[in-house]
Amino acid sequence: MGDWLEKMQAQFELNFIKDNRWRYIVDGLSVTLKVTLFAVILGIAIGVFIAIIRSTYDKNKKEMRPGLGKFVLSALNVISQVYLTVIRGTPVVVQLMIMYYIIFASSNNKILVAVLAFGINSGAYVAEIVRSGIMSVDLGQFEAGRSLGFNYFQTMRYIIVPQAFKNVLPALANEFIVLLKETSVAGYVALQDLTKAGDIIRSRTFSPFLPLIGIALIYLVMVMFFTRLVGMLERRLRNSER
Repeated sequence: MGDWLEKMQAQFELNFIKDNRWRYIVDGLSVTLKVTLFAVILGIAIGVFIAIIRSTYDKNKKEMRPGLGKFVLSALNVISQVYLTVIRGTPVVVQLMIMYYIIFASSNNKILVAVLAFGINSGAYVAEIVRSGIMSVDLGQFEAGRSLGFNYFQTMRYIIVPQAFKNVLPALANEFIVLLKETSVAGYVALQDLTKAGDIIRSRTFSPFLPLIGIALIYLVMVMFFTRLVGMLERRLRNSER
């Protein structure tokens, strides 16, 4: 047992202490959190936009008169459906590599490329989450908005979307957790995120055990922390409805 502990101590010093290799972990963690945060913000913006378009089309397609407005809304709905089909039907790592090697081949800003790739991917899933929230709001709320003199988009902005967000907030928080884990493939475009940091240490020490186990534990702690926050949020929302 004593020999094993001494061996683990030597491995720990080799992988994390020597040459300040722990800094790779800290820098990688910073990049991972940064990419996740901004990608979630972008994903929510895209998702809300797509959700409003699709729910508006679904609720009004039979009532709208032929004209420019109906044509534009129909075109946006078709574009939204294509976007959802493509993004949800292809792996995120492939989307990331297309963004880096094809669309932004001349860009050196790897963090920006990662944020765009993961944000666009997340937007497709957020769109369905928010859309389900909008569709779950009682139709009487639309009538209440019209009785207040609001047009359709004012009703959506001030009455429907806030209620929908309250309904889907836990699901959006879970999407953040999923996205946090998905960013672990950012190393495919040479971005030094948390997973890539562990891989760099492994390549220099030729010792895969501690770097990879350490990275896995960091992800586990972060996911458990955010999962607990989501649970607290759900309980608070349930209490506010009583």
